[in-house]
Order: sequence, then structure tokens, then C-alpha cells
Amino acid sequence: MLYILMFLMMVASWIVGARFKNRFNKYAATPLDGGMSGRDIAERMLHDHQIRDVQIISAEGQLTDHYNPIDRTVNLSREVYYGNSVAAAAVAAHEVGHAVQHANAYSWLQFRSKMVPALSVTNRFIPWLLLGGVFTLHIFPELLFLGVTLFALTTIFTFVTLPVEFDASRRALVWLDQNNVTTSRQHTMAKDALHWAAMTYVIAALSSLATLLYYASLLFLRRD
Repeated sequence: MLYILMFLMMVASWIVGARFKNRFNKYAATPLDGGMSGRDIAERMLHDHQIRDVQIISAEGQLTDHYNPIDRTVNLSREVYYGNSVAAAAVAAHEVGHAVQHANAYSWLQFRSKMVPALSVTNRFIPWLLLGGVFTLHIFPELLFLGVTLFALTTIFTFVTLPVEFDASRRALVWLDQNNVTTSRQHTMAKDALHWAAMTYVIAALSSLATLLYYASLLFLRRD
């Protein structure tokens, strides 16, 4: 049963990822009325929320957009940073949404940020612990137990990420609408783009849970 679930998660991940890229590429080719670039939108949204200590940076790569709470930077891929499209507007506003969360001490973002240092260390060892645990299951099950325990923290992290991402998109869409940055038709496009982006996080969380259940089942089946 778990094998089927993991297979379905892999298929769902591929479908959602392909759908997101398709939507993003389509909306990246749809010009935004008003001529604002992603950087312009980010600057204006930060200004409207009276956030003065966040820097906007052009990042290399595609879909590398993110907010870094450590150095307080909104990192936008070049396509978004310089782009004048519905996709650029949606992504730029979404990343600033994270900056707004940070400025307002949004609880889920704070919780997520506190988990990052520990996970950055443990994630290096989890694959080896799980692999080694499978091979030594009958003579040293404690190794797999440790791997499963640490992987459970990673799974929790993926679920904690969900409210953070959904809330950032909500803030972005509200701001875009209230400031007439997007027309009614473009707002629907921006909402669709952010929806599919959020779905990639949902699938990642469910896939992590399915993987966790698989390894945990190995321990329980051994006991039986």
C-alpha cells in the first residue's frame, strides 16, 4: 500500500511541477499593464508596508526567488527582477509578502526559521542514517529509528512551510488588488500562478509524509 502511495506522490509531483512551469511561462509572457518591473513592485510594496531595512537583489537562475530573513533580502531571479509580466508581479509581491511576515513577527515564519539551523545540520546525515538503517535493520534497528526520528522533523518542517507560503500569497494578492497593480483579468492570472506554486509545497509535504511512513513501517514490520 505504501509503495502505491509513494508512486502516486511521484506522479502527482511531476504533474503539479509541470503545471506550475506551464502556468508560470504563460504568465511570464503576459505583459503587465502599467510597465512596472518585479523590482518596482517589490520596492513599492516594501514602502507601503513601511519596511526600510530590506534590500532587493537580483539572483542568478530561474525560479530562484526567495526571501532571506537572516540578511533581510528579497532575492528575485533576473526574469522577475527585470520582468514586466503578470508572473513577475505575482512572484515579487509573494516574496515581499515574506518580508512583511518577518516585519510583523508572523508566528509560523518564526517557528519555521527556528527549525532551519537544526535541519541544516541533520539533513546532511538523514540519507545515510536511513540507508544504513535499512541494511542493518535486523542487527541494529536503533540506527533506522534515529533516521526516522530526524526525518520526522524534516516532514514537520514541510508542513510548517505551508501556512507560511499560503499567507505570503494572500498578502501579495491583496496588495496587488488594493493598489490596482493588476487588472481584474491579470489578478486572476496572478492568483492562478501563486496557487500552482503553493501546490508544489503541498505535494512536497505529502511526499515527505509518505516517505516517512514507508521507513517507519519497516521498523514496525520488523517488530511484528
